Amino acid sequence: MTAETTLEAMGPVDYLVLEFPAGAQNFHGEVAAELARLSEAGTIRVLDLLILIKDADGSVDAMEIDDLEQLDEIRALETEIAEILAAEDVELLAEAMLPGSVAGVVVFENTWAGPFGAAARRAGAQLIASGRIPIQAIAASVEAELAAEEEGN
Repeated sequence: MTAETTLEAMGPVDYLVLEFPAGAQNFHGEVAAELARLSEAGTIRVLDLLILIKDADGSVDAMEIDDLEQLDEIRALETEIAEILAAEDVELLAEAMLPGSVAGVVVFENTWAGPFGAAARRAGAQLIASGRIPIQAIAASVEAELAAEEEGN
């Protein structure tokens, strides 16, 4: 498969940053098992996986997942990791972190959407907008609608 063919069939790429308070990081267990399950099922393909540590003074240290022995649950994903985040990306992501916290960063391809995207591109379409609605915003909207309905009754 050529690089052009691979890119043609590639789904959208997203990233998540999961922040844990100092001393409370938990990158194993249920979180790691679910990430592995999504990857094994073909729903996502992990492209990069990092651990960020932000000291109280604001300095940041980034570690690749293979540097951490205790994360065996995610180690199986190593063969898929492309390490695409640059130092500048790490700095930008760390800006969202609180001092003294630890975060896991996962960059992943939404492989489920690849065939749809490829079909759209072959049909001459191009993606001109995309976004994500945070679940908190949806919950607030539903709650506001329910409150409005209760006031109206």
